[in-house]
Amino acid sequence: MTFNKINLILIGAIFYCSLLQSQDKPNILLINIDDMGWRDVGFMGSKYYETPNIDKLAAKGMVFPNGYASAANCAPSRANLFSGKYPQFHGVYTVGSSERGKSKHRKLVPVENKSTISNDFKLLPQILKNNGYSTCHAGKWHISQDPLQKGFEVNIGGSHFGHPASYYPPYSNIDIDGDGYLTDVIMKKSIDFIKKAEEPFFLNYSPYAVHTPIQPIDSLSWKYKNKTNWKGQNNPGYATMIENLDRNIGKLFHTLKEMSIFENTFIVFTSDNGGLYGITQQKPLRAGKGSYYEGGIKVPFFFIWDDKIASESKNEFPISNIDLYPTILSVAGINQCKKLQLDGLDLSGLLTNQSTISERDLFWHFPVYLERFSSNNENRDSLFRTRPGTIIQSGFWKLHYYYEDKDVELYNLKEDISESTNLVTIYPKRSEKLLAKMKKWLLETNAEIPYKLNPEFETN
Repeated sequence: MTFNKINLILIGAIFYCSLLQSQDKPNILLINIDDMGWRDVGFMGSKYYETPNIDKLAAKGMVFPNGYASAANCAPSRANLFSGKYPQFHGVYTVGSSERGKSKHRKLVPVENKSTISNDFKLLPQILKNNGYSTCHAGKWHISQDPLQKGFEVNIGGSHFGHPASYYPPYSNIDIDGDGYLTDVIMKKSIDFIKKAEEPFFLNYSPYAVHTPIQPIDSLSWKYKNKTNWKGQNNPGYATMIENLDRNIGKLFHTLKEMSIFENTFIVFTSDNGGLYGITQQKPLRAGKGSYYEGGIKVPFFFIWDDKIASESKNEFPISNIDLYPTILSVAGINQCKKLQLDGLDLSGLLTNQSTISERDLFWHFPVYLERFSSNNENRDSLFRTRPGTIIQSGFWKLHYYYEDKDVELYNLKEDISESTNLVTIYPKRSEKLLAKMKKWLLETNAEIPYKLNPEFETN
C-alpha cells in the first residue's frame, strides 16, 4: 500500500471518528428569560399568566422549585453564568454605576463596578466553540458589546444594551432586521439558525422579553382585560408579553420535534433574576428584582434531556445558574472544569439520577447600591432595593449581612419562605456560625468589601 493511500485511510478514519463524536454530543439549548419571576409561569402555580407551552416542556423534564439566579439583576447574573465565577472575580456587580440612588442616602462608598466582562475569562460559548459546537446568541447579551468576540459565531440582536427602546419597529437601540414584535423576530431568526446549523449546536436563546418597557400585544389584550387578580399578579400588558413569549417557545419546541433533534437536545429553562416588583409579584416570596430576598433571586428552573432526565420529575435541591457552566460542559463531554476553576457544581449526575449531592451553600455578594424601582417594594427601606451586603444560604437557613450598619437578618426558609420573621436574636449561635462561614468565603475569594464612609451621606 502506498504512503498516500495510507494517509488517505488515516484521514478518512479520523474524519469518521470525529463525525461520530460530534453526532454523540447533544445539542444544547439555554433558554434564559429576562426578568421572569418564580411564579410567572403556570408550572410554578400562576393562575393569572398563561404559559401552556412552557408548562408542557417543564413536564418533560426535571423541575427545581429551589432554583436561583446568582445575582438579583441582569448583568451580574449573566456574567456569573457565562464565566462560571462569582462576581468578586470579574467585578460585574450591577448594571451601570455602583453609585445608584442619591449620594446623601449612601453611607458607604461602594465597590467600583465593571460593565464589561474581561477577556481574561474563558466564557462558556468559547469553550463549546473550541470543542466543535456551532454557537449562536439570540437576544440580550449585556456583558460586552459584541457576542461574536466571546465565542459566538452568530449574533441575533445582542449587544451591551439591557433592554430595547421599543419592542415594536424601529427598535432603535437593537441592531436587528425585522418588521414585527421584537420577541417574534428573535425567535424566527433563532429557528433559522437551528435549521441551518451543523450539529452539535449551542443556542443561547435570551430574548429581551419580558423586561421593560411593558408593551402589550394587542391581539392578546382582551384575554387579560378583566381577568381576576391572582396573588398580586394583575398586569394585563405584562401578561400578553409572557403569553407571546410562551407562544414563541412553542414554535421552538415544534421545530426541534419536526427536525427529529429534540431527543438529542439538552434544554435548560431559567430566568436571569426575579420578577420586577411593581410589574409582577411572586407571593409568598418577598420583594423582587434587585433584592436579595427570595423574590429577587428565586427563578423558574428546569432541565430536559429525553430518556436521560426523568419526565415529570422534581428535585428540591437548591441550584444556581452559576452551576450551568460545569453542568453543560459535563453534558457535552468536555473535561475542563478543574482547569477553569469554576465556582458552580456539575449537576449532570443529579439530573440523570446517577449521583446525589448531600449539601451545598449558596452565596450572593453585592457590595454596591441599587435604588428603588417603586417606593412600595417590600425591602428593608423605601429608598433602595439593595444596600451593600452579602448573603449565605445553608440548607433552609438564610442569613443577610449588611455593611452599612453590620446588620444581620436570619430566616428559616422552610418555615418562613416570606422572610418575614428575623430570627437572629432567637438563634444567636446559628447566626454566628453562618456569619463565620460567610466571612471565610469572602476571604477565600478575596472579595472586595465596602468600608470607606461617604462624606456626602446625611444621617437624617
